[in-house]
Amino acid sequence: MPSSPSSSAQAARDALAVRLTHLRKDAGLSGKELSARCGWHPAKTTRIQKGEAAPADADIRAWCAACGADDQTEDLIATARAVDSMYMEWRRLHRNGMRKVQEDFSTLHENATVCRVYASNGVPGFFQTPGYATALMRRITDFQGTPDDVADAVAARIARSRFLYEGNHRFVVLLEEWVLRSRIGDAEVMADQLAHLLSVMPLASVSLCVIPLVAPRVIWPLEAFYLFDDRHVVVETLTAEINVRQPREIADYAMAFRELGRMAVYGSGARQLIESAIAALE
Repeated sequence: MPSSPSSSAQAARDALAVRLTHLRKDAGLSGKELSARCGWHPAKTTRIQKGEAAPADADIRAWCAACGADDQTEDLIATARAVDSMYMEWRRLHRNGMRKVQEDFSTLHENATVCRVYASNGVPGFFQTPGYATALMRRITDFQGTPDDVADAVAARIARSRFLYEGNHRFVVLLEEWVLRSRIGDAEVMADQLAHLLSVMPLASVSLCVIPLVAPRVIWPLEAFYLFDDRHVVVETLTAEINVRQPREIADYAMAFRELGRMAVYGSGARQLIESAIAALE
């Protein structure tokens, strides 16, 4: 299993640091000489080469100019920006509100044939009702202190549910039973959300399974993650969205999904757990 959900980002940052280091060495420059040409302290060069500091666009331009490698500038800048996008803090993503992130997720779903989801902290967005989404996103906005565009963000999130009915899309979802029992909004909102889960279960595009609270664990509870086909994993932590694209790590998440699935019940077993959660609200 991945040792850290941000390990892909760090590995890519290290690879960029190696490229910059090789560029300096190929130019026959010491770290101090390159620093002098760039006009910054040698400690900055050291941090960049160790992958401890992410170089800005201007830093890369100065580095390439100092090494006489202007032809590599744009490629290195594009690489650095890709690394930066792997680990994105929610407050940064939500700096102008939450709607844009919801629209970006819609694009991911549109381009994926199979989306496998392990949901340990809430109902996946494409299954959410307006009431549940509003209660959840209102709390997230308050917690993060980011601009309030909850109404627009909810509309964008709910629009994602169209992929359950349109195109050749398939959704395989593993829910921890805790998600069914954790009340988001009031009892009426939660009951409506659970009833909606029952209504989408018969869809041909949906495979919804539940991991019972009492199931013997063959793998520990993990952060929620979305596996888009076998090419991209999005991991959701408290503070950040992690984008994993390394094949080795994608394979790890796929294996984790299979292991989690071994503990789950589906069909009538999953329906009974949802109905039990509804009954508990009464």
